[in-house]
Amino acid sequence: MTRVPPIPYEEWDADVLHPLTGGRTVPPSNALGLLLNHPRLAQAFLTFSTQLVYRGSLPARMRELTVLRVAWRRRCRYEWAHHVLMARQAGVTEEELAGVREGSDTLLNRAVDELETTSTLRDETYAELGEELDERQLMELVFTVGAYAMQAMAYNTFGVEPDAGMDDGGMGEAVVHL
Repeated sequence: MTRVPPIPYEEWDADVLHPLTGGRTVPPSNALGLLLNHPRLAQAFLTFSTQLVYRGSLPARMRELTVLRVAWRRRCRYEWAHHVLMARQAGVTEEELAGVREGSDTLLNRAVDELETTSTLRDETYAELGEELDERQLMELVFTVGAYAMQAMAYNTFGVEPDAGMDDGGMGEAVVHL
């Protein structure tokens, strides 16, 4: 059930969306439609989000697997559906997607699960991540988990549905594996 209806596409404010679009036209999106109900918040959030997704140094595959684990744990249908498409474009395999769903013992799943559960990383996990990531990438990983946890909370609370043609991957029937 949608609690805050998205602003209709024909009423979108291009200036508010500029941090994300750079002036390009973007297709309709229930998430952007929701954000446009609060233009100042939308502009600030899109600036931050765009940094993580389009200007960050975290490898795209790693970022998308991280986002998907957050989405799966938080049962965020919109986030899952949207980022499965992005993950596939970044080269994530069906086997890796299954591993996210099942909570396979991967470094990224462990990192997300620890951050989501305790708001920190165990020393062992941090050290293992440090073998693959530099300091800035480690920061981006933590901020990515936090940003997408916040988005999942908002999308779930306000009832943001996946966009037309997007598949939530059976999210409604899934069981969390911690």
